[in-house]
Amino acid sequence: MPHTGTNFAPPLASAPETSKVLQTVSAQPKSRAKAIMQVASGNVLEMYDFMVFGFYAAAIGKTFFPSSDPTAKLMLALATFGAGFLMRPLGALILGSYVDRIGRKKGLIVTLGLMAIGTLIVTITPGYAAIGFAAPLLILAGRLIQGFSAGVELGSTSVYLSEIAGPHNKGFIVSFQSASQQLAVMAAAALGVGMTHLMSHEELLSWGWRIPFLIGCLIVPVLFLLRRNLQETEAFSSAHSHPHFAEILQTLSREWRIIAVGILMVLMTTTSFYIITAYTPSFGTAVLHLTAHDSLVVTLCVGMTNLILLPVFGALSDRIGRKKLLLIATVSGIVTVYPAMTWLVSDPSFFKLLGVELWLAVIYSMYNGAAVVYLTEIVPPRIRTTGFSLAYSLATCVGGFTPFICTSLIHATGNRAMPGLWLTLAACSGLLASLLARPYSHSQSSSS
Repeated sequence: MPHTGTNFAPPLASAPETSKVLQTVSAQPKSRAKAIMQVASGNVLEMYDFMVFGFYAAAIGKTFFPSSDPTAKLMLALATFGAGFLMRPLGALILGSYVDRIGRKKGLIVTLGLMAIGTLIVTITPGYAAIGFAAPLLILAGRLIQGFSAGVELGSTSVYLSEIAGPHNKGFIVSFQSASQQLAVMAAAALGVGMTHLMSHEELLSWGWRIPFLIGCLIVPVLFLLRRNLQETEAFSSAHSHPHFAEILQTLSREWRIIAVGILMVLMTTTSFYIITAYTPSFGTAVLHLTAHDSLVVTLCVGMTNLILLPVFGALSDRIGRKKLLLIATVSGIVTVYPAMTWLVSDPSFFKLLGVELWLAVIYSMYNGAAVVYLTEIVPPRIRTTGFSLAYSLATCVGGFTPFICTSLIHATGNRAMPGLWLTLAACSGLLASLLARPYSHSQSSSS
């Protein structure tokens, strides 16, 4: 019988479905490690593309945007980087509802295909000197396609990991969504360090920046092979029916308070992430006047720190609770970030940049290790992918513009510590969300 009403509790599987349910990942604990690798692989590609675009924003600006002002070119490139985030809410609604209806596995394959198309466009598009205004338009189109797919990629990954996890290790398992992104940060930064040694600055600006994107294209077939063998989650397979688009929209409208809290929560995650990763190379070279090599080494260290700490804090959230970690991280950010950034810009050096960025990485890992899994727990299960993805995507419409916003604030005020103030505001948002958020219970649906 089709599901009706507002009770979001999935019906129990009937006897004929038992064999189907037993084929799911959550019924086979030994397959969880393999499933994590399969799911996280595409997540790595999505974040790798974002990191490479952010790292080589100056070169992309020089190649595709007509201007005699280097700052204007950089701003145009960063604006294009941010434009992809504007497509995320649309991707969250359309692709998210598709995933909630047809399954987590199929949705993860679709998003991977869209990411591959966007990456290929950025890789092969000729520069402005060759095809004129068609060049920046094609680059913008590639970024919009990537943004559309990313609108549900993180949501699908997080929900999949949440649904295959056990009740006592959910924070640890879901943390591998964010941890996999750090592999992308490290790969992009390590590649950048190597290229700065092997190529001249002029070669990097003219054509060398395309090499990382080409590498991303070459690994796509491998990722398709990994994801096509994914098993569906038990939570999805055991449900007799799945919501259609109209029902999802009605539920989102009814649960707007939960989505709003989710947006406030994710603002801290996205802002801190893009400050310590995508923005660090541009900040280190253009603002602090350090070498590109030094800035990329710092970014590599940040990614390594996050990779280690995210599972640690995810597991800790399983032990002491999500909210405690969220409160500690946000208060730490509010109290320390701007003073640390002021100290850094007063007399920039490699070691001061490294120290500040690693401290910000600790705050990010502590917060994100609890926040992502908590977001899967506060959203109604029946629209879990769409609700998670929409909240995350709307937040990244602001947080994703962090490199552009920080550059603009510095240019407008002359204060090089403004990224610290921007992150402090995001921490205030995260603190408010942490105080308001409550895990979703089925009684909420019957009383709403």
